[in-house]
Amino acid sequence: MEEILKSLGITGKQSGVSTGKHWLPGGGAEITSVSPVDGKAIATIRGASREDYDAVVVTAHEAFKTWRQWPAPRRGEIVRQIGEALRKHKHDLGRLVSYEMGKSLQEGFGEVQEMIDICDFAVGLSRQLHGLTMHSERPGHRMYEQWHPLGITGIISAFNFPVAVWSWNSMLAWVCGNVCIWKPSEKTPVTALVCQRIVETVFAANEVPEGVCNLVVGGRETGEWLAADPRVPLISATGSTRMGKEVAATVGARLGKSILELGGNNAIIISEHADLDMALIGAVFGAVGTAGQRCTSTRRLIIHEKVYDAFIARLVKAYSQLRIGNPLDENNHVGPLIDKDAVNAYLKSIAQISAQGGKFLVEGGVLEGPGYETGCYVRPCIAEVQNHFAIVQHETFAPILYVMKYQTLKEGIAFQNDVPQGLSSAIMTLNLREAEEFLSAAGSDCGIANVNIGTSGAEIGGAFGGEKETGGGRESGSDAWKAYMRRQTNTINYSTKLPLAQGIKFDL
Repeated sequence: MEEILKSLGITGKQSGVSTGKHWLPGGGAEITSVSPVDGKAIATIRGASREDYDAVVVTAHEAFKTWRQWPAPRRGEIVRQIGEALRKHKHDLGRLVSYEMGKSLQEGFGEVQEMIDICDFAVGLSRQLHGLTMHSERPGHRMYEQWHPLGITGIISAFNFPVAVWSWNSMLAWVCGNVCIWKPSEKTPVTALVCQRIVETVFAANEVPEGVCNLVVGGRETGEWLAADPRVPLISATGSTRMGKEVAATVGARLGKSILELGGNNAIIISEHADLDMALIGAVFGAVGTAGQRCTSTRRLIIHEKVYDAFIARLVKAYSQLRIGNPLDENNHVGPLIDKDAVNAYLKSIAQISAQGGKFLVEGGVLEGPGYETGCYVRPCIAEVQNHFAIVQHETFAPILYVMKYQTLKEGIAFQNDVPQGLSSAIMTLNLREAEEFLSAAGSDCGIANVNIGTSGAEIGGAFGGEKETGGGRESGSDAWKAYMRRQTNTINYSTKLPLAQGIKFDL
């Protein structure tokens, strides 16, 4: 890993504040990134002081005045080159993502691939930022709408996807004509530094104005500066529901805009008509992938009573075959939790399950011994519960899977919907009527609803996000780009008269 870090330009103590051309000294608190894989310090980052932050915002604001006038296809060409640079660094960056965050190596590579994919999407988008034309009720008039960039996009990202979610936002924001200020998770700042340097190289080669791509590493206070800053019209924040509510209140109080991607409590309904082989793969990967630390992780299995016992038997057997260990070893399925705080939350949830009447079908616990010295490796567990249990209504970022029975599809959908969160959902069924009912207005109330695939993961082409306490924002594909722009309605009078709308007369 030391050779990889050196190849990526990370050695010793680093500044965590950049305007895309210059790295400021970093006068804030120091943050040391420690890998949950082996407990070793990766690097120490000097965070942003308030003075550093203000300097970055001023530079970004000035850069926007120039960047917004670059033709969108030209901005798209810059993003295309970023995608090429990411392809070049995919192996090393993917390993670093795995090492710093703790997800499996294949998931680390997959995260970098998501970055490459969103670059490709954004390049095409740069030639499709279209509006509409409308017929005017007044003769000799034409109406249309167009979209303009907002200004500075503030991006607050989470540790579980330390680079992909930043790219979802930044690549779209850039082709739309915005500039970006990225506040990465203080738990995974090293991957952010590497991404910043990759982008800076591309920007320098294309004479992109300083301040289009900015980085401010810091803790909670740094995120609060962004959320409260009226100079930052859009905040995109990924994290817990608690954090999102605070961001929404702060941004809303200044009438700013926000994109919120928050908690998930995702369920798979397994029908009596399901292909149980497919269902097993989707359920296990959804529950234990990234050690249960995805916002789309499968938290609940709602299983039809006719197949419940058979499926549980297969599920328990599959869990007994899971290999837990160093995520850089491709033979392992599950890596560590991010840190000891996450482990404590996992243990607290296990205690609450027992206290509230849950029955463990696969026991959990913290692993000890050679290879597990960090204390961050835990056993994925399965608990038989009732959907109304308080702990089941709560999102725990850990590999804890809740299972329960249902009798009718209506009951199963009701269980699926009866939680505060509304991100991802799925049904496993070969019955067309069941699939269509699940996708209907009376079906899943989540932003993502799948048939015969799991809850975890998403493709770039679709808009990503959820409802209820998940926040309601959308990122990535479809028309999510509109959130990064302001709509303007235009009316042009090419006649020799000035008729008023609604037939109003005003004679002088």
